[in-house]
Amino acid sequence: MDIPFLQDLLIILSLATLVVFVFKRLKLPAILGFILTGTLAGPHVMGWVGASHEVEITSEIGIILLLFVIGIEFSIKQLAAIKKTVFLGGFLQVFLTVLFTAGTFMLLDYTWQESVFIGFLFSLSSTAIVLKMLQERKEITKPHGRMVLGVLIFQDIIVVPMMLFTPIIAGGAGDVGEALVGLGIKFIVLIVLTYVLARFIVPRLLHEIAKTRSRELFILATVVICFAVAWVTDMAGLSPALGAFLAGLIISESEYSHQATGVILPFRELFTGLFFVSIGMLLNIDFLVDHLVFILLLVVLVMFGKALIAWVAARLLSYSVKASLLTAFSIFQVGEFAFILSEYGLEYQLLGEVKYQYFLAVSILSMAVTPFVINASNTLVGKVLKTGSKIVPDRFKKSTANGESEVEEFTEITDHLIIIGFGLNGQNVARAAKYSDIPFVVAEMNPETVKKYKEQGESIIFGEASQPHILHTLNIEEARVVVVAISDAESTKAILREIRQINDKVHVIIRTRYVKEIDELVELGADEVIPEEFETSIEIFSRTMHKFLVPLDHIDHLADKIRSDNYTMLRPGSFIKAQKDDIIPRLDIECIRVTREGGKVEGKTVLKAQVRERFNVSIVALMRENNLISNIAPDIKVKRDDLLYVTGKKQDLDKFAQAVKIPVK
Repeated sequence: MDIPFLQDLLIILSLATLVVFVFKRLKLPAILGFILTGTLAGPHVMGWVGASHEVEITSEIGIILLLFVIGIEFSIKQLAAIKKTVFLGGFLQVFLTVLFTAGTFMLLDYTWQESVFIGFLFSLSSTAIVLKMLQERKEITKPHGRMVLGVLIFQDIIVVPMMLFTPIIAGGAGDVGEALVGLGIKFIVLIVLTYVLARFIVPRLLHEIAKTRSRELFILATVVICFAVAWVTDMAGLSPALGAFLAGLIISESEYSHQATGVILPFRELFTGLFFVSIGMLLNIDFLVDHLVFILLLVVLVMFGKALIAWVAARLLSYSVKASLLTAFSIFQVGEFAFILSEYGLEYQLLGEVKYQYFLAVSILSMAVTPFVINASNTLVGKVLKTGSKIVPDRFKKSTANGESEVEEFTEITDHLIIIGFGLNGQNVARAAKYSDIPFVVAEMNPETVKKYKEQGESIIFGEASQPHILHTLNIEEARVVVVAISDAESTKAILREIRQINDKVHVIIRTRYVKEIDELVELGADEVIPEEFETSIEIFSRTMHKFLVPLDHIDHLADKIRSDNYTMLRPGSFIKAQKDDIIPRLDIECIRVTREGGKVEGKTVLKAQVRERFNVSIVALMRENNLISNIAPDIKVKRDDLLYVTGKKQDLDKFAQAVKIPVK
């Protein structure tokens, strides 16, 4: 069976592996590597890939999965909190960009129809690149991150009306007004459905699935929810990527959002990479080279114009100057949905082939430079603020930001303890941490445990700690100690490997069942391994030695000695050689009741009775009428019915007992 797409896919993935590897060694963004892969393998350079349409369809899955993960990491409450940003901020950015672009192109003798359509294209930014970058930089929840997300969500919504409006301005459509009303109704129904699913259905469904402890079933259910909602929105005439975002919001309302993100991330990375490959395949290198100067000029104008408009939109929403600048440095490029919309322009003759190639070149170059600008955005903002500090009035420097400050709303925990596994051992560690005021977070795979302790206010998430995303969620990069307290040996090793891949400095303490696992865990990077079987032995003999009155420092020394040698002393074939000062003293403690009246002890003080001199024993405590006297002074008088706690050798204790007890006849 001949499957051309399989061969093309192999070529793309192989070439992408090589190119991205080189880019990573050069410390360049992987996104650029994928775009270059598509350009090289595409029809305009090597011509290695023939099934470009299939690649494009596959790449759209990457956009769906990207928006799905973004939705999971957001929440309905957070979305409701930025509704003003979505609808007002997004509208301002799109409207001002269309207005500015259309006006500019009309001055260049383009028709108003062409000018407005080009304004549509340039008003859209790259959801895939920008959100991926902000997500990696942990800036989604910062003020500028929320502004960017709100604008991009609005763009994903407005692209469908733009598609409907394109035939109208081209003079070849029917009743678009009726279509827009129908679309609005569908959108409202979809929002209501999202709320119902998020609040009442999906959390319960995922809870039951999580109880099965089946990773395969959980992955399947997560993917089904993602593509089901995306399919519904597509059938309703909305963007499937928008549906994927809503699906993510639905799952975000449950305690299983982190685990869902972890299982989706590998698929997202693959398909998103294919999307950027498909973008690179569209670029005509010959056209780019022939018109390079003019194209670069257009790229600069587009970047500057869009950045300025984004800054104005953010300032109109009362975001701070800094947040507004960071927003401007994030959404200045032309986005992926513009490529989809451009096909309508070709179909309705609003774009010619030459104009289309200009659009492709400008868009791809603006996308290519985006990772560099975002990575340098803080430095750029600092320079802009420093330059403009003398000419910008003070009132513009203050941040109202819709009640948002420059401080991140959700502060990341640092210098903390991570507990993996919240069984008895994990809970005991957490209690000790609370007692000592040590901040901690927990990862647990039992849904009932997560639900129970989450309701009690514990910082606990549902997820497999062997997944990098879960460890990043726990902020392992900033942790001081990780305690792995699970009983599965293989899972423990997998977790330890992932921990050391991310952070080779954090102190890792592993709890294991058997001492035979110690050496391998130490080789994998564990700092301390505590086997239950030998720790139990240590506790038993420690208490036993305590009863034999071995000094506590000797007991502690022996226990430390055993642990420091990885419990070698307790393994079969080994033995412990006692030190001279470790010999166990032959002393006993007995409790003796005084029943004899008079005699050598009763009625006399300890000093006059000469207990030590006559009997070679010591009274360490005395119980009289349920009152314990632990400080035995020489002038304390021994009375009948006193309970005396006496220490000494066995034969001396027997002699003393005969002196204070009524003799048995």
